[in-house]
Amino acid sequence: MSDADAVLSQFSHLVRTLLTKRGFTEKETIEAFLNPDYDAHMHDPLLLAGMDRAVERVLKALEKKERIAIYADFDSDGIPAGVVLKDFFARIGYDNVDVYIPHRHNEGYGFHAEAIDKLHARGATLIITVDVGITAIDAVEHAKQKGIDVIVTDHHELSTELPKAHAVVNPKREGYPFPDLCGAAVAYKLVQALIAEGRARGDARFTNIPDGWEKWLLDLVVIGTIGDMVPLVDENRVLAHYGLRVLRKSSRPGLLALFRKLRVSQKDLTEDDIGFLIAPRINAASRMDVPELAFRLLATQDSRETEAIATELEGLNRKRKGAVAATVREVKKRLRERSIESPVIVLGDPEWRPALLGLAANSIVDGRGGVVCLWGRDGAGRLKGSCRSDGGTSVVELFQSAGGVLEQFGGHHASGGFSVTHEHVHTLPQVFADCAERLECRALERETEDAVLSLESISHELMGDIVRLAPFGIGNPKPVLRVAGVIIRSVRQFGKAQEHVEIMCESEMGQTLKTIRFFSQPEQFSVTPQAGAHVDILGTLEKSSFGGRTELRLRIGDIVSSS
Repeated sequence: MSDADAVLSQFSHLVRTLLTKRGFTEKETIEAFLNPDYDAHMHDPLLLAGMDRAVERVLKALEKKERIAIYADFDSDGIPAGVVLKDFFARIGYDNVDVYIPHRHNEGYGFHAEAIDKLHARGATLIITVDVGITAIDAVEHAKQKGIDVIVTDHHELSTELPKAHAVVNPKREGYPFPDLCGAAVAYKLVQALIAEGRARGDARFTNIPDGWEKWLLDLVVIGTIGDMVPLVDENRVLAHYGLRVLRKSSRPGLLALFRKLRVSQKDLTEDDIGFLIAPRINAASRMDVPELAFRLLATQDSRETEAIATELEGLNRKRKGAVAATVREVKKRLRERSIESPVIVLGDPEWRPALLGLAANSIVDGRGGVVCLWGRDGAGRLKGSCRSDGGTSVVELFQSAGGVLEQFGGHHASGGFSVTHEHVHTLPQVFADCAERLECRALERETEDAVLSLESISHELMGDIVRLAPFGIGNPKPVLRVAGVIIRSVRQFGKAQEHVEIMCESEMGQTLKTIRFFSQPEQFSVTPQAGAHVDILGTLEKSSFGGRTELRLRIGDIVSSS
């Protein structure tokens, strides 16, 4: 028996199958995946190009008591990233620090000259960007003319030219072994490198930091990692694994207030709680005009104000959901009226708010696949949009192929944003369609199963087996189970707008299982479910604690004919 076979023999057939399907066939890779080790599996931060210059410049600023500005993006990655640096400076007792978060609606995404002018007026001589800045050629040059040095820390796709900053730290630059860190993780790497160098120099501010203190910042890093949907493999798996452990123990007052407001059990938190509950509320702050609110929630140590902030964030999130739902309904109405079947959808309206369009586009993609691009008008009158892709085509490649039609663009392969002139906005549908055709854009096929099971096989023991492979996300998706030969007992739609579907299933032996899919209609499945029908259901197993009662249920991916 090989070493790999010996390791695999310890696990159930399902876990062995899932590990093999994910490409883990060697003893070392299996053990590294199932048991991430912080010391063994994290990469040296100094392998990041530009990190040495960044560290040197920050330490010089500390020595000369310069005013340091943290310029953070406004989303669920950028805001935790900004708090990572703010917490670090607080820990070493350095308070000559400013924080700037651009207003999503009035300023938009990016590193802006107007913001640099404000920070210059406040006395900043060093700006550290987090989760933004990799394409800010002109803004960095503007800062230099003002006598301000800029350290860019970012993780977004590189353009052909880097900004001429004092240092540019991005894992996608050549030399770093893992390119897919999120912005909060890059900020964390900077903190790691600063602490190591400060200790090496014998600086008391650093030598007084307890060994491993920086790991308590991983509650922020895991929010950014899950919230920004980076691949949960390699170093990200380590950060997510340990970040969840820290999050379950975190004493951060704002998070504790948020957990109470959401009625979630801190000790049982999962990546789903971050993705579906925590990150959306951080994002809601900027989408609804007050990005500083989310920053304050995560950064404050004053427990007296956290309840009020958490309550306000919850109210903003409710408003955000209502606004997004209204936009989604309007988009679907237009799709029906115009009978649009193209794999690339481009729709817009000057009345639509750009801050909400990524969420709306994501909802449409979930239902139809392909690429969906939606545009609206921001507070300054600029036309801005968001694109989401099911993975068949890279959004960034789509933007790059559009020639000079777009004013600005950026993002990841699955999602991105753009700005466009009033002159060119009406040409976007044809331009993007032509570009997508050249890129061979396609809608992804329906989900295929990782394992075929009977309904009787669904149990808490099975769930325990599946959780061995968590945390799940891009690069490590939840296993898709095909539950074969079930009998549909009932089909009902629920929700304020009847936008969700619940199907109760039963086996020939009488065992029941609730299956559910949000933002979907019964006719969207390959087989329309009807009471009494015998079908196979594809989906992911999850544990629900809704209403204080724990139960297993299946999140439906598709319903197909019984094999």
